[in-house]
Amino acid sequence: MRGVRRSARGESSRRACREPEPFTIDRQVAFLTGARSEPCYKTRGAAHAGRTRPFSTFRLLSARESGRAGGGGFASADRAYVGSKLIPTRGPWEVDDVDSEAYVSQFSGDGSLLIAGFRGSRIRVYDTEKGWKVRKDISCRSLRWTVSDIALSPDQRFLAYSSLSPIVHIVNVQSAGKESHANITEIHEGLDFADEDEDDEIDFGIFSVKFSKDGREIVVGNNERSIYVYDLGANKVSVRIRAHMADVNAVTFADESGNVLYSGSDDSLCKVWDRRCLVREKPAGVLTGHLDGVTFIDSRGDGRYLISNCKDQTIKLWDVRKMSSTITRTHPPRMLDWDYRWMSFPSEAHHFKHPDDQSLATYRGHSVLRTLIRCYFSPMHRHGPEITGKTVERLSWHGSIIRDCTWHPHYPTLVSSSWDGYLVRWEASGDDDDPSMLAARDQRTSPYLLTYGDPFML
Repeated sequence: MRGVRRSARGESSRRACREPEPFTIDRQVAFLTGARSEPCYKTRGAAHAGRTRPFSTFRLLSARESGRAGGGGFASADRAYVGSKLIPTRGPWEVDDVDSEAYVSQFSGDGSLLIAGFRGSRIRVYDTEKGWKVRKDISCRSLRWTVSDIALSPDQRFLAYSSLSPIVHIVNVQSAGKESHANITEIHEGLDFADEDEDDEIDFGIFSVKFSKDGREIVVGNNERSIYVYDLGANKVSVRIRAHMADVNAVTFADESGNVLYSGSDDSLCKVWDRRCLVREKPAGVLTGHLDGVTFIDSRGDGRYLISNCKDQTIKLWDVRKMSSTITRTHPPRMLDWDYRWMSFPSEAHHFKHPDDQSLATYRGHSVLRTLIRCYFSPMHRHGPEITGKTVERLSWHGSIIRDCTWHPHYPTLVSSSWDGYLVRWEASGDDDDPSMLAARDQRTSPYLLTYGDPFML
């Protein structure tokens, strides 16, 4: 926080310092994001002594190479500043073209692998460092409808995949064989999340699956309104929480400790769970503000901030320090009687607001229709200027719903997966003559239809 300039007599400075600046969460969010939007003070001084911003990337590199910035390399603030200037808007280039809808995609922690799941029973693992070639082609086991979610273990050895069934399967993605057919060429170990006291396993479905940061546990959200935690070492479900009043569409670990969980549900609520003090399945806090079912949540990884996507056509930013201990309203206000799976969103509902909204910010401009569409924070090193809520770029090419997207952890690369059957990548720069670059004639609305460019082809 900047001090007040001392006057000739020093009186105004002393009076001002006696009045502390009011603390607000919004101000701190702006400070935290702004702190990562300019170089560190040493680099600023070396690269632009006596000059005003904006800072040139060339000057930053020059200061680093000449040793004027001090130290042997860029500070984290320097990397964030440079990274925020590179937005993946060029493309798209084809990663894969599949004859079924692409549902989920995810980069590995180091960015060397990309995993994508498709409707039906197919998951593919791509080697991003070797021309995006298929490293492993997985034929899944005992699926219902589609692959609902995928999760890669922190050590990048094992992949967990779920479906609308009580079984999560584990497959070794580092094994030698390229083809992995469940229990034919390789064993896909099954983790059973079904409650032994329940007989309706056929109706049990898992929507969300995540590994803990240490790789020892898996957490799932399901259509039984519950959160389950599976202890891989003990080979059993260790925690069962009846968490919501409707389907739990999304669940994730808040940070590396694994003690705190975030969940989002069709009951319109996001909840925070502290496993160290679970009493009568009561959450540590409730985040109220959405008007319809929550389709996805993503944690910033710091145990404080998360974002959520919702069928009310909004993304919300939350701070868990603003959560309430109880639900403010037993029955949340319902906008209109509509079904996102087959109806268009009512135009008059775009301006509805929750009377008890606890979110820090609300973002609009996208659509959440027909499926559980996802949202993400950008990687930490790419957090740019202060959050304004304005659209920075709009990437448009796909001919159908984009259900998922994933940021590369280090490079300015974004991969989108769509119901048109395409898995594509967007870059900050690239070769327009690359044969994998897609054009308008390659577009289509479905993987089962011909492309727009060949209307007379049989």
